[in-house]
Amino acid sequence: MNSMLNNPALPSTAQLRTLAAGTLMPGFTGTSMPAWIGSALDAGLGSVCIYGTNLSSPTQLASLMGQLRAASATVLLTLDEEGGDVTRLHYLTGSNQPGNAVLGRIDDPATTAASAAAIADELAALGFNLNLAPDADVNSTASNPVIGVRSFGALAPHVAVHTAAWVKGLQDAGVAACAKHFPGHGDTATDSHLALPTIDVDLDTLRERELLPFAAAIAAGVASIMTSHIMVPVLDAENPATFSTAILGDLLRARLGFDGAIITDALDMAGASEITGIEVAAVRALAAGADLLCLGSETSAARYEGILAAIVAAVQAGDLPLERLRDAARRTAKLAADYPPASPVGNATAPDHAAINAAITGAFEVSAVARDWLENASAPALVQIDSEANMAVGQVPWGAAAVGAATALKFVDQQAKIALIGRGLDAGHPIWDLADSLRADGRRVIVVECGWPRGGADLVSFGASLSVSAALVSLLAPNRAAAGEAPLAASSTAQDPSAGLRA
Repeated sequence: MNSMLNNPALPSTAQLRTLAAGTLMPGFTGTSMPAWIGSALDAGLGSVCIYGTNLSSPTQLASLMGQLRAASATVLLTLDEEGGDVTRLHYLTGSNQPGNAVLGRIDDPATTAASAAAIADELAALGFNLNLAPDADVNSTASNPVIGVRSFGALAPHVAVHTAAWVKGLQDAGVAACAKHFPGHGDTATDSHLALPTIDVDLDTLRERELLPFAAAIAAGVASIMTSHIMVPVLDAENPATFSTAILGDLLRARLGFDGAIITDALDMAGASEITGIEVAAVRALAAGADLLCLGSETSAARYEGILAAIVAAVQAGDLPLERLRDAARRTAKLAADYPPASPVGNATAPDHAAINAAITGAFEVSAVARDWLENASAPALVQIDSEANMAVGQVPWGAAAVGAATALKFVDQQAKIALIGRGLDAGHPIWDLADSLRADGRRVIVVECGWPRGGADLVSFGASLSVSAALVSLLAPNRAAAGEAPLAASSTAQDPSAGLRA
């Protein structure tokens, strides 16, 4: 190690701490701003990310955001609000937006942009100026456990068009976008929250599939791009993307020409720091070319201080170039300056609920078996089967239960036709045995997939947000559908509490 502790050319430790703080995005526990976050903001903290553990009610959220914004007029206040299944503003009820997969199937870029603009209006009203969305991944692996309906589709040109439209819709309404998860998390059956996935493709496939939506986002002026904790051997056989100079520098900066801020996915994820620890991961990410480090939902004062100290020590020891740290802090500060807190644009028009429901329902995949079920005159019963969500989605209400239209199987009338509703329906899901058993008993049954189709379902909704769930119920059981639950325009956060987990 080439020690530079006594190098007079280096800034002081205090100055280095300020630079390092400008590259960090911690979360925190609790529902009010901790004293240490206030102190960190005073000392130059670059960003704060809001998670589900920070929220208990709409009033409390507004108060919390007021505390944070009062502590710093320039800090980047952010969250993961993709709309659809991954929602933070509407965590307790489900999102009022259909989500990427449904938008992709509607296939109207103007509708996609309008959905993003409505999200931006809600965020701006609360003081957020950076949204860690959209998901630009091409969901080329149907069994992908963490992307799925967060993607606009399985074909790269299609995903590219809608990624660009979503970016424009959000940013034209005053909130910075962040295309994720570079260089593409769609072709994997492993969740990077839990392990380190590998995208094992050749360079031509990578260029024509994974990279195309990110190139479109860059052409649309996307303000930031999020890294992924994945291995891409064709680009770097030794380092995950978040820690790869070849991927962040040579590819993203030099070849794709991206000049905005590079943001890491949460460094507390197993794919990033399970082996090395988060302090080492932070230094590695900065050295590779990342500018703003997402630290995760449970950052404590001690963890934050440890990361800050590790970055300063790495610069002083010569392991992290001073100019790289300065560049990261500069790019993060520029992102904040380019997107100051703004008032909602308010361009959203009053939603036409009937038209929106029709558009969403038109995006569903409905088999001949499901059409026969729909045409049958028997009274419908909607039975929702427990289905585990990934960590990015969390415990958001979904399906018929989200609109109060689900019935427990034991209460279903013997003459009723039954829709078994689930999501992530792989071969081992219990819904299949249940469907077989009911059919063997002479019942009229269809299986409904609320996620990305994996084969076998009779009807696929490509999402489970509140708006999609309401449209689904209006199709399956019109008399039980809740009215007016599918707006593409912004709705009041005073009615829909916020929360969330990870990107």
